[in-house]
Amino acid sequence: MLSFFRRTLGRRSMRKHAEKERLREAQRAATHIPAAGDSKSIITCRVSLLDGTDVSVDLPKKAKGQELFDQIMYHLDLIESDYFGLRFMDSAQVAVIGSPYCLHLRVKFYSSEPNNLREELTRYLFVLQLKQDILSGKLDCPFDTAVQLAAYNLQAELGDYDLAEHSPELVSEFRFVPIQTEEMELAIFEKWKEYRGQTPAQAETNYLNKAKWLEMYGVDMHVVKARDGNDYSLGLTPTGVLVFEGDTKIGLFFWPKITRLDFKKSKLTLVVVEDDDQGKEQEHTFVFRLDHPKACKHLWKCAVEHHAFFRLRGPVQKSSHRSGFIRLGSRFRYSGKTEYQTTKTNKARRSTSFERRPSKRYSRRTLQMKACATKPEELSVHNNVLTQSNGLGMRSALLVSPSISSAPVPVEIENLPQNPGTDQHDRKWLSAASDCCQRGGNQWNTRALPPPQTAHRNYTDFVHEHNVKNAGIRHDVHFPGHAAMTEI
Repeated sequence: MLSFFRRTLGRRSMRKHAEKERLREAQRAATHIPAAGDSKSIITCRVSLLDGTDVSVDLPKKAKGQELFDQIMYHLDLIESDYFGLRFMDSAQVAVIGSPYCLHLRVKFYSSEPNNLREELTRYLFVLQLKQDILSGKLDCPFDTAVQLAAYNLQAELGDYDLAEHSPELVSEFRFVPIQTEEMELAIFEKWKEYRGQTPAQAETNYLNKAKWLEMYGVDMHVVKARDGNDYSLGLTPTGVLVFEGDTKIGLFFWPKITRLDFKKSKLTLVVVEDDDQGKEQEHTFVFRLDHPKACKHLWKCAVEHHAFFRLRGPVQKSSHRSGFIRLGSRFRYSGKTEYQTTKTNKARRSTSFERRPSKRYSRRTLQMKACATKPEELSVHNNVLTQSNGLGMRSALLVSPSISSAPVPVEIENLPQNPGTDQHDRKWLSAASDCCQRGGNQWNTRALPPPQTAHRNYTDFVHEHNVKNAGIRHDVHFPGHAAMTEI
């Protein structure tokens, strides 16, 4: 019995297990950055990048997180690194403590003016982050804006629209919003045609200039309680602190008007100076409470960082001497570069180019609404539909799609009910386009689907109705921060 525990719980066996786990994590990642030293004093961290790839980094056990961040920035050759940070929580906002250490590269500060971003690589990473925010539901996007942003994505990744190569079904291989309808895919396809001639860099710049006008762009949300006991949300932005009651914006405290911001345990105090009707300055004190002291301190730290990054020309210098043995308050100060310093940096990258990775593709589907937007002659050209009639009065169609990794199998299409108001030619191509749809290799009947919505309908209203019908199905929204934020 003692020998069994010695083999399983001994220090040597635990070191062997840790070494095997470290090698397994290193092999799982696409890129591995080794470290010099004994394997006993090395830990492996796996960082998930914005383009979906993983990087495995070996570090000494006593290394700080800044060393890991510097390794990732050097690997990406990213100059404007102060806009980014490493998140150590998963999508469910659960802190990952212990081996294996998995972290995620994310945008920490959203630039209020994307044109100030000097590097093309920085703008590309911003686009990837915003795509994830919109797809996850964190960033609400109206229908028309979502269509334009998706069209910019297609232009940046696929280039100009080609009649002989691209068809409306191609849009269904991509995911842009949580609930993507055929109506939206057709609108994206038509909008994509208008962006002909734009290079990937130009399309990404136009994407950012359009996305910056979204109401919740770059807002870091934190749920708090006021004195009345109701729940409110404080949103940290480059201009100040937004206050939301539910989904309604009820106030904005500009950074120059905030004279005091501190915390004590679970209570956050905000003092704002405003001018009254007579032009005299008056102080207003707002007190908010959070469910946990760690969540309150995390909100205070995020507010200090946002204020320093967007408002100051340089970070606040820490005092070198200690004021006695008694210390009141927190010593935390923002130590990175400010946005002003980042825009003035003239450092050049080691390489003048970088690789844009393609987006994840899904199985395409045959659009049932294509008949409303495409002529019968164009339908046969795009889909290569070969329709013939047999002796039993049944029609069969063979869909030949472009060669992709997840190409659908041929689908046998039944005969549609005859409509007296439809001529014979229209019935022939409608039967090939409107009877069946296919996604992920599973056929599903479109007759059970609701009728298509009108093109001018707002996308937010459509999402709201869908959530009401499917109560209980919710999309997790990620707010970067400390693990204590999950208790809010």
